Amino acid sequence: MPQPRNWGLWTKVIVAGIAVSVGGPALTYWVVPTEEELRSRYNPDLLKKSIEGRAEREAEFNEFVTKLKEYSKSDKPIWTVIKEEEENKKMQQAKSTRDMAREAEARREEMRKEAGLK
Repeated sequence: MPQPRNWGLWTKVIVAGIAVSVGGPALTYWVVPTEEELRSRYNPDLLKKSIEGRAEREAEFNEFVTKLKEYSKSDKPIWTVIKEEEENKKMQQAKSTRDMAREAEARREEMRKEAGLK
């Protein structure tokens, strides 16, 4: 003989699940302050610095998003493409450093020749 269903228990479980699923995000939305509310609580000096640095931060974020879009066009995973990009930048920087050192050495040699030291 099958066991009778406990409809009261299932009703409580469903109501509790809905309360948690809807109430949790609603509570978070209600408790978390907006960006304007946070800025209104700032010290005036911090508010001034925040406003001055906003354009720079937005530019950095836009550059970051642009790079991510560029990296995502590749078939490789993004972290692999980023690592390759960093390695290329390091190699280019090392090459430019070597080139500058060679140019400085060539200038020193030329100055020595002009001065008659060599």
